[in-house]
Parts: sequence; C-alpha cells; structure tokens
Amino acid sequence: MKKYVLVALSMIMIAGWGKAQDQHFTQFYASPTTLNPALTGAFEGKFRLSMIYRDQWRSILPNPLATFSAAADFRFSFRPTQRVKDAIGFGVVFYNDRPSEYFSINQVYLSGAFHKSLNSENNQFLTLGAQVGISQWNTNYSQLSFNDQFDGTNGYSDPTREELPENNFAFGDYNVGLNYSYSPDYGIGFYVGAALNHVLEPAVSFFYDETDPEKYADDQLHRKYTGHLGLVIPAGKYVQILPRALYYSQGPHQAMNAGSNFRFLVNDINGTALHVGSWLRLAADEVNPLHTDAVVVMAGIEYQNFLIGFSYDANLEDYSNTKKGQGAFEVSIAYLGEYDNETIVCPKF
Repeated sequence: MKKYVLVALSMIMIAGWGKAQDQHFTQFYASPTTLNPALTGAFEGKFRLSMIYRDQWRSILPNPLATFSAAADFRFSFRPTQRVKDAIGFGVVFYNDRPSEYFSINQVYLSGAFHKSLNSENNQFLTLGAQVGISQWNTNYSQLSFNDQFDGTNGYSDPTREELPENNFAFGDYNVGLNYSYSPDYGIGFYVGAALNHVLEPAVSFFYDETDPEKYADDQLHRKYTGHLGLVIPAGKYVQILPRALYYSQGPHQAMNAGSNFRFLVNDINGTALHVGSWLRLAADEVNPLHTDAVVVMAGIEYQNFLIGFSYDANLEDYSNTKKGQGAFEVSIAYLGEYDNETIVCPKF
C-alpha cells in the first residue's frame, strides 16, 4: 500500500504547488528579501517591516491556496565617518505556504548583505547577499483513507496498518544573490540583480532515508535562477514611471513578468502618493510551452512611511476554458523606519 501513500502525497503537492517549484508573489518587489538576498537593507532608512499575503483560487476551492510572508530588515552604515558610505544589511524572513488543506510549508531565513558604494556621491552600490534558513514540510494523514480502514458497512473508520513516514520533515537551505543599483539625484535610475536559491538542491521526500540517500535522489528541490531589472524614470515633478521585469527558472518551470507601475505624488508634505500599474506574466513547464499565463493589475498608496499595495492576477485560461476562478489576489503592507530620502535604491513597489 505504500504506493498509494506516495500517490496521495504526490497529488497533494502537485495540485497546489507543483513538483520542485517555489511559491511566488506577483508583487515581487513588495517582498524584496524573498526575491533576492542582496536586497536585504537595500533602502534609504534604518529599518523596514513588511508583510504580504497571496490568496489564490478562492472561488473554486473550499480552502484557497494561501501564501504569507513577514520580514524585517535593517541597514547600518559600515564606515559612517568616511566619504564613501558602505552599508550592511541584516534581516529575517518568515514564509508560510499552504497549497492545500492537507499540506503546508514553513520557512525561516536569516539574511545578510554587504552594500559597497562605488563612488563618492554614494548613488551607486554593488551588493552581495546571502541567506541561510530552515524549511519544514508538513502533511495531514488524518485526511487519507486506505482499504483496510473500511468497516464493512458505510465508512473507513477502522485503524490502518499502513506504515506511514513521519508527517513532517525539515532541512537546511541556502540562497545567494547579487544586485547593482544606480540612483542619481536627477535623471533615470535603475537596479538589476540575480539570485540563486536552493544552492544545495535539498531532498524533499517524506520517505527520504538517510541510510540510502540515493533511493529518492530524484525528489530534490531544484535550484531556482532569478534575474530582475527595474527603472525609475522621472516624468515631471509629480510622476515617476517604474518599468520592471522578472525572470526565473526552476527545473522545468519558467516564468517571466514584464510591465510598469506609475507613481503619482499627491502631497509632498505628508508623503502621499498613488501607484497604479499592469504587466503580463508568461509561463512554461514540462507540459505547456511558453504562453501568456496572466494579466496583472495593481494599485497602491504611500502615506508617510507606510506602503500598501493590492494586485490581482487575471488568469487568461479563465477566458478560454471552463476553469473559472483561477485568479489570485495579493495585499502587501510595509513600514519604512526613518525613511527621509527620496533617492530610491530599492523600489517601494
């Protein structure tokens, strides 16, 4: 009967999460330390607190797919008395992904980054970042039934004699990243970065046997390769155009996001600004070639040091077949402590 347990666990994982594929956020820049460790402390200020929640397929599932992340990161001057102002960033990020009511993933990472200033104006930085953390996977066996549990009449209430593995396991994980930013007082600024997640490709099987590690060698969390690019284009005193692009590849899975946000300054005294934007997401996997997966719309507001963003993924398959309700909604909120410089090293949205 072990094969039935394997099938059940595989269905749980594949249905909501996909084999060896990370969870993701549409507002990827609202969760910078999950995008790239090098973005730890990449802001003008002393600290940043952020949370983001993703809710997917609510209209077609009794328990929607849900992903939540909370993070805190800090920036410290490395040589405050020098003209070239290097900086160090430290942070912690917590992740909870629940792709079904039977399966969940919890992760905790510690982040560190070194921001090297490349000129005396301190508007160019090259950053190297790294993360170390623990990931825990859990499943709920109480939702599974086996043939030997049938009571002979109308239910599966008898105890099972199946030998099930532990319903949770944990493993260490490591990520690295690099980022370059240029943020002049006037003119176009930009930032470009790359990250490598799951450097050691850890085994992720519930049946993993330390005495025979090759038995489930194929059940690995693939390395994820990420590249991202963004621009800050001034369009007058009160408007900024914020184009951005993201690409990642993980095993057979690929995704690309490209589009732009617009920032409208409403009140420069109390720091009120509005954001609106839209972009496309392309995706591919072992079954489907590269195709347009979703159209994203986004709106956000800044008020003093608070940032709040909303976005919705309109899955294009909803309009071509009967799989209605596959969209995803996200909400993000962040607070930037002692943020008093309009020079943007890392985008606010």
